[in-house]
Amino acid sequence: MRRRLAMMPASKRSGAVLTVASLLALLLLMMAVNLRQALPAATWWQAVANPEPEDLRQLLFHYSLLPRVALSLLVGAGLGLAGLLFQQVLRNPLAEPATLGIATGAQLGVTVATLWMLPGGEAAQQWMAMAGALGIGVLVFGLSWGKQMSPITLLLAGLVLSFYCAAVNQLLVLFNHEQLQNLFLWSSGMLNQQDWSRVAFLLPRLLACFALALLLLRPLTLLGLDDGVARNLGLGLVLARLTTLGVAIFLSAQLVNVAGIIGFVGLFAPLLARMLGARRVWQRLWLAPLLGALLLGLTDQTVLWLTRVWREVPTGAVTALIGAPLLLWLLPRLRTTHQPALVPSGDINATAPRWGRWLLAGIMLLLGALAIALMLGKGAQGWQWSRGEELAQLLPWRWPRAVAALTAGMMLAMAGTLIQKLTANPMGSPEVLGISAGAATGVILLLFLIPGDTSAWQLPAGSAGAALTLLVMITIASRGGFSTQRMLLAGIALSTAFSTVLTLLLASGDPRMSGVITWISGSTYGVESAQAINIAGVALVLALMVPLCQRWLRILPLGSVTAQALGVAVTPVRLLILLLASVLTAMATLTVGPLSFVGLMAPHLARMLGFSRVIPQLCCSALIGGILMLLADWAGRMILFPNQVPAGLLATFIGAPYFIYLLRKHTH
Repeated sequence: MRRRLAMMPASKRSGAVLTVASLLALLLLMMAVNLRQALPAATWWQAVANPEPEDLRQLLFHYSLLPRVALSLLVGAGLGLAGLLFQQVLRNPLAEPATLGIATGAQLGVTVATLWMLPGGEAAQQWMAMAGALGIGVLVFGLSWGKQMSPITLLLAGLVLSFYCAAVNQLLVLFNHEQLQNLFLWSSGMLNQQDWSRVAFLLPRLLACFALALLLLRPLTLLGLDDGVARNLGLGLVLARLTTLGVAIFLSAQLVNVAGIIGFVGLFAPLLARMLGARRVWQRLWLAPLLGALLLGLTDQTVLWLTRVWREVPTGAVTALIGAPLLLWLLPRLRTTHQPALVPSGDINATAPRWGRWLLAGIMLLLGALAIALMLGKGAQGWQWSRGEELAQLLPWRWPRAVAALTAGMMLAMAGTLIQKLTANPMGSPEVLGISAGAATGVILLLFLIPGDTSAWQLPAGSAGAALTLLVMITIASRGGFSTQRMLLAGIALSTAFSTVLTLLLASGDPRMSGVITWISGSTYGVESAQAINIAGVALVLALMVPLCQRWLRILPLGSVTAQALGVAVTPVRLLILLLASVLTAMATLTVGPLSFVGLMAPHLARMLGFSRVIPQLCCSALIGGILMLLADWAGRMILFPNQVPAGLLATFIGAPYFIYLLRKHTH
């Protein structure tokens, strides 16, 4: 280590030594405090070497606390190594198992193995985690392979595929809540141990991956260069990338298998190593795992201390809640490359003549979709078209759900159009940018913090959560000229933080959360006639307010200087549009939950039809969004009859592949 440190500049070397020493000292201090609380120091050696079978404290010390310390260090080192490998091969400082969707894919594999109790026990769980991680990895890297591993494509693909895997997980949990409830706690990153088996499982695999990384030292160094330079120096780019990615994906799957999803350690350990002066790959190859081990070890010891003074919190949740604000703080300081427009300019500038005819056609399609949702259904005798008295009996059950789904889809579509126009970001939507998750978090916190009937406060709470999310995201992105990359990465950070809060609440065991799971999935099950009328009334009022913003929405994409020259008060106008989009998102989220891609799909489909002017695009988007959500709700009622799939989840299953298609087609 001395020789390696000697290769660094003196100032950086002293900073690295001081940082490592400080983290190590804090870790040892917290370990001493926690271990002394568990067992007197005089009996530590006996508890380590040969614990007394009759002494429960010594058994817990030997079989629970010590394995937990060892596992936290190993997982932290593994995350640091995996993050370094991903960042080096992809030349992307924000790549890690969590942001690339690899960890979520492995989690889905473990969920499937747990639910169906596949033969093979632990071995089957390992293989399923590996299969999930590998499947997501192939999709993510396959999307960006022909685009020189574009950072924006990688992160967006990872984000959306994480949403997709989360939707599948929620669907499985929805139908198997009791069996999979503990999975919520595990997926938050639990390091509780009962023996040394997981340490014995992970240690040889971590050492093998580290040895492979050492063997790949020269290819890793060359992969950090331009492709042409690396090829001229004799590197086989495809083989080197595939080998390195294979090692990183394998290691990520093993880490998820033993500890669940622990985010941001794999992001910050390599980044901190670089900030401390480790410029060369071989320097970061030992410093990043060391820092990862110290960071996660210190975090876990802090969690153990919190367990005594407050309550038990998953270690992964703590790293996410700390890491998300750190990522938001880092975003303005990261160098981001210029990203071309994500849609062709021809699509943006095109206009559809005689858009009134298209609007009429959309209304006819909407009426047809309403007829299907209200009259066509599956019963004990199969499919049937209800009429007369039978329809009269079914309408009180069907029309509130149809109206709720229709209005929610229209509101999400209008909110998505407002956000895309406001930010000049064609990939922006309430779902992708975390605004829906912010609204859901506001509502759920209201349910937990205020007892009794909170229905009157749900819309203000959801609107506040959505507005705060959008405000934070725009504040961060504005420092880089509203760059697409910064906005989407801010959305990733905010979504991660909100998802962690929701996971903690879901894992709490509170009986209220069983109904929240259904709502989060995007269900219209509980909508009654009075509620449907209220939702439609609010949607109508908000829809009438949207056209008042058309002049601002035409001018703001031209830039702040131009807008001010034309007499627009940029900051107040942006805040007003932000508030309107937030209320639309919150109202839709209250109805169908935060999971859906209607807010992204509808504006894009309207633009593909040639509607780029403000009012035509808003009208067309609203019609498309309403039809999509209406049909999703109808299909959710019928596809697994008599079981029902929530409309929001079904829309996600349709919307995520569509987003990937757009990403593949339009990202340069």
